[in-house]
Amino acid sequence: MRWQAAGAIVILTGVSSGIGRELCRLLVQRGAIVVANARRQDRLNALQQSLATAPAGRPPSTAGQLHTVAGDITDPAVRAALVAQAEQLGQGRLDLLVNNAGIGALGPFQQASESRLRRVMEVNFFAPVELTRAALPVLQRGRSPVLCNIGSVLGHRAVPNKSEYCASKFALHGWSDALRAELRPSGIQVTLVSPSTTRS
Repeated sequence: MRWQAAGAIVILTGVSSGIGRELCRLLVQRGAIVVANARRQDRLNALQQSLATAPAGRPPSTAGQLHTVAGDITDPAVRAALVAQAEQLGQGRLDLLVNNAGIGALGPFQQASESRLRRVMEVNFFAPVELTRAALPVLQRGRSPVLCNIGSVLGHRAVPNKSEYCASKFALHGWSDALRAELRPSGIQVTLVSPSTTRS
């Protein structure tokens, strides 16, 4: 059965700007019930307001619902809150998990610190992995369930001065490929999206 947004229960991370923000808007407009995460509550409030007040000539987004959980996605308590809220709203099911939150790092590896590498890997790789681990039991009860990981073209081809970012996206790519094979018997689709430079 093809995945349908209307009535779907969704967890979406990294909605403060860019791809995450626009994806959130689209999902709500198409009738999804979205549990969205960003670090800052003010960004979540602004997103909620933008969905309630559409530009001239366009109706407000009232088809779906937006629920929010503010906090750092590397915090286990934040991840647990996202899964718990989605499970409650979906009466035990989750239909789509989108691991979108991410950060970058720019500069030569030799001049970088260990802390920069660890922060990039925590946000871009370990956080989505652990959120997925927590969400899988609920996702398995979903309606045509999908796990969607937002990677990058830099998870397929590395470039200089972005070594930490490339490493994190290569890791996400490899993990997604392995998990796709593991989860196929359970009916969960694993999708890796690899955008290039995006205006955000």
